[in-house]
Parts: sequence; C-alpha cells; structure tokens
Amino acid sequence: MKKRERAKRKDNIIFLPGLEKRLTDKGLESLQNKRYQEAISLLEEAKAHDPENSDILIGLVLAYFEAGAYIKAKDLANEMLLKGIGEYFHMVDLYLTILIQLHEYQEIVSTIEALFDEKEIPPDRHDHFLTILQFSKRMADNSQQELMEEVKKEPHLKELKLTSLKNLNEQMLAISSLAEKNIRPYMDEIKEYLNSESGHPFLKTMLLTLLKEQEYDKKIEVKKFNEELGIVPTELPDIQTQPRMKEIEKILEANLENSDPVLFENMKGMVERIFFISYPFELKPEAATAWAAAFHLLVLDYLGGEPDVDNVSEEYEISTEMIEQALAKIRELEEISYPNI
Repeated sequence: MKKRERAKRKDNIIFLPGLEKRLTDKGLESLQNKRYQEAISLLEEAKAHDPENSDILIGLVLAYFEAGAYIKAKDLANEMLLKGIGEYFHMVDLYLTILIQLHEYQEIVSTIEALFDEKEIPPDRHDHFLTILQFSKRMADNSQQELMEEVKKEPHLKELKLTSLKNLNEQMLAISSLAEKNIRPYMDEIKEYLNSESGHPFLKTMLLTLLKEQEYDKKIEVKKFNEELGIVPTELPDIQTQPRMKEIEKILEANLENSDPVLFENMKGMVERIFFISYPFELKPEAATAWAAAFHLLVLDYLGGEPDVDNVSEEYEISTEMIEQALAKIRELEEISYPNI
C-alpha cells in the first residue's frame, strides 16, 4: 500500500497533492466546453503549481486565443518556444496562427525566414511554411502601403493639437476621437503629450489604454507626478486587472464585504479611480495592506464616520506611518483624479 502523499508547502502556501492535475483536467474540460474564461482561471492556477507543464501551457494558450486575449496567447506561445516546451513545430504553427489573427505579418515573415535560414524545417513541412511566408509577405507589403495611403489621404488627421488645446474637455474629445482610428499616424504628438509636464494624468491614462488596445509595441516615455517611466503599451497590465489594485480590493473584500457591503463598494470605486489616475506607475508604499487601510480610513471620513487610525492599523496589521503615507498620496491623487469639465 502506497504511503499517503503529504501536502507540500511553499512560501507559506499549502499545495494539496494532485491539485495541479485536478485543475488541469477541469481547465481542459472547460476549454473543450467553450467556457474560456473559466478555463483560463483554472489553467492559470495550475500553471502556478507546475509552470513548465506542456499540457497546461498549451491549454492556456488555446484558452487565451479563443477568449480573444491574443497578446497573452502570443506571449505565452513565444515563451514556450524559447524554453523548448511542447512539440516544436506544433508550437510554431500555433504561434503563427496567433500572429495571423493579430495581423503581425512582418513578425511571421521574420519567424519563418529564421527557420529557413537555420535549415530547421523538415522536408515534408517545407511547402506549408513557404505558402505562409509568401502570403505574409504580401500582407505585410499591403498593410504598409495602406498605412502610407491613409496618411497621404488624410494629412489633417495627423494633428490633434493636444498641447495647444487649453480646455481639458476639448483635449478629452480629441483623444476620444482616436478610438475608431489607427493611432499610429498621431504618435509624435501622443509621445509629446505623454512626456509633457502639463498633460493631465487622467488623459494620459486614456491615451495609454488606447495604445494598448491598438497593440502599440514600441517603448515610450510617460511622465506623471514628477516621475518618468519607460513603458511598452502592449506589456502593460489591463487597467481593470492591475495586480496591486486587485490585491488591495481582495483585502478590503475579505474585511468588509459581509459586514458592510455598501462601504466596500464605495472603497472599491475609490481604489479604481486612484489606480486609473496613477496607471501605469507603482504607488508607494508597496504594502497592499497599507493602501487597504488608508482607503478604509478615507471612505469612513467621507461618509461622516469617525475613523481611528490606530484601530485600523491594528485591524490591517500595518504601521500607522505606512497608512499615513498611503493616505497622503490618495488625498493628493483625489484632488486631480478627474478633469474638472
């Protein structure tokens, strides 16, 4: 008789025996039944337990792809190729399929040409990859030509005049108009605005979300609150799922959702406002509990309560100094969180 398998502990988290297999099986079943978000949640958790399991990772790539999260699918497939996880040419095919969906034809050309240069393509796959290569070259040429024609036909659209528009309402309307357009012809002006001291942080966040949505993948500089940060929009977290924001909300939810759901919803709204305005900068202090405690205190104050920093410090098990630091930053950001329009 086999010994009973003991639970494993890592970083104070207990992993139950066989948990990753159960998560994987359920995740793949959800994928097969087209419950893609459920599959993603299960397979991401399985990946945390077994980060190089090819079944988990391939399932996760497919779930991302089917859910429309093409950038995540692309990044994970590329990571698997670099690490040699999964059957190589199956992963190449999967990676190319994702790139086609993203219309990244130049990347397809570069990938396949590298395979030909390294003479890695088996003879029976030669025609298959040659066909994709020729198609992608045509599409890459057409895309470039279309972009050039668009810029030539509508030169007046290249100017948003963001820095010359003093009225924030006009700036917001100009930025909103980009949602249905190709943002790339406007990049010089967008970069200037993002890197300016005078640009409103709220409007800078709007621009960053548009750049991320349109999959702009080149490095740009962003200034907010006397800080400067170099970022690549496609690598930014989704604004609604910023890890620290979700961590703070989780702490608040654990403390308040059952005892005071109305207070929790008020806090959640404030958390999302602050993280929208500060995006993509990391707020200090780093401790999520300090921020949760500070949001708790501030909302109590706004609702006419009598917040006690010492009690909240004890409740959240964090020093009053760190709470005060977070509180000061929240108050500062609340002053400018939305344009006065």
